[in-house]
Amino acid sequence: MKRILVIGYSQSGQLYEIVGNFLKPFKDVEIEQVRIDTAKPFPFPWTSEVFFDTMPESVLEEPVDLAPYTLQFNRYDLVIFAYQPWYLSPSIPATSILKDPQFLAVLKNTPVVTIIGARNMWLNAQESVVEYIEGAGGNVVGNVPLIDRHQNLISALSILHWMLTGRKERKWGILPYPGVSEKDINEVEIFGEKVFQAFQKNNYGGLQDVILAEKKIDIHPTILLIEMRAKGLFLAWAKLIKRKGTTEKKRSFWVSMYKYYLLVALFIVSPIILTIYNVLIRPFSGKRIQKKKEHFLYLGINRT
Repeated sequence: MKRILVIGYSQSGQLYEIVGNFLKPFKDVEIEQVRIDTAKPFPFPWTSEVFFDTMPESVLEEPVDLAPYTLQFNRYDLVIFAYQPWYLSPSIPATSILKDPQFLAVLKNTPVVTIIGARNMWLNAQESVVEYIEGAGGNVVGNVPLIDRHQNLISALSILHWMLTGRKERKWGILPYPGVSEKDINEVEIFGEKVFQAFQKNNYGGLQDVILAEKKIDIHPTILLIEMRAKGLFLAWAKLIKRKGTTEKKRSFWVSMYKYYLLVALFIVSPIILTIYNVLIRPFSGKRIQKKKEHFLYLGINRT
């Protein structure tokens, strides 16, 4: 019987719900599900201090020790890797899996499908994930990113409320429910069916085309712009904090400076830049935007 490894990390549990629905169409196949955790678990809900202090190591993609886990086999017919982005990078637990020799050993010459549960930014994180998978000899054949579809600032407020309180609710009774919508979580089964059909045929050619043909996955141009600009800024702050934060007190100071910078950039500077972009630049950049979108929607995937 063919074997599938489903492996990943979810801090809030939302990603596990997504994966559970994704796997519903898979019948008569041996599925090994492995939920990874770190040796020192990350809290949920977050505290504000830990949330912002996690940025440097997330952006610099520094792994931590994982809690012990076991893989039953050294070879699988398909690997499904589920992860969350943190600060435009794979989460620290995801990075730790992707740098773990036990996991890397099963990727060689193996098709891999990635499933992402994100606020709304996953492009830079997926670039890193694809690089790790390809470096281990794996073949990315499909990607299913699920996001919070609400406007950027609205989703930032609602997600922060959820992450810092643990309550997935409508803050003030006004903001929308945070995270991936229940509709999208329920309908992810559609993508599972497409992957299962390819798995049965052992032919993943055109799988991403079939996934995208459902018209449920897209990249908004403003998110594309933010990701292209913000990654470099995050890297600069991460390196600065690591360099200057040589003691707990010094690190706390520089992390606080980063926090205030991020809040100003997100809620004051970003809306101004995006307004200028949408009015003066975006109307004349259609072909370039489309080319960039296709690049990210097919990251690492052989389209021939």
